[in-house]
Amino acid sequence: MNLFLLRHGLAVEQTIPGFKLDSDRPLTVEGRTKTKRLATLLRHLKISFDLILTSPYVRAKQTAEIVAEVLEAEKLLRISNHLAPGNHLKELVEELNHPRQRIGDILLVGHEPDLSRSISILVTGKPGLALEMKKGGLCKLEVATLRVGACATLQWLLTSKLCSPL
Repeated sequence: MNLFLLRHGLAVEQTIPGFKLDSDRPLTVEGRTKTKRLATLLRHLKISFDLILTSPYVRAKQTAEIVAEVLEAEKLLRISNHLAPGNHLKELVEELNHPRQRIGDILLVGHEPDLSRSISILVTGKPGLALEMKKGGLCKLEVATLRVGACATLQWLLTSKLCSPL
C-alpha cells in the first residue's frame, strides 16, 4: 500500500472576521491555486488514488475536493473524523485496516502537527522525528502492513513551492 499524506492548502487566518470556528476556515485564493497545481502535477506523474480520506474541516475538504476533481476521482472522496485535528493515529489505522478499506493507494488530507507525528510514528515507531508538513505539502509512504508503529518507508516529501511554475 502507498499512503500519501497531504496537509491542507493555505487557509484564511483565524483573525479574519466571519469564521467563528477554526473548522470553518476556507482556503484562500492562493491556497486553491497551489492545490490545483499540486493536483495537476499528480495527474502528470500518473499518481492516482483508490481512496481519498479528508478531515471534516472546510480547508481540508476543499483541498481534497480540488485534488479529486483534477484527478477525476470525486467518487473516491470520503470524510474521516479521524483526520480532524487532535485525533489519534490508532483510530485512523483501524479505519484504514477495515476490510472494506483494504486497497492500494490512499490519500489522507489533514492538519499539523498530526500529519508529521503520524509520519514519524509510521516510519520510526516514535513521534519525535524532526519533520514539519508545510501547507500544501505531500508525503508518500510505502507500507507493507499498516499498524501503529514502525511499518512504513518514507519515499518522498514534496513542498508546495516545488509545484510552483518556474
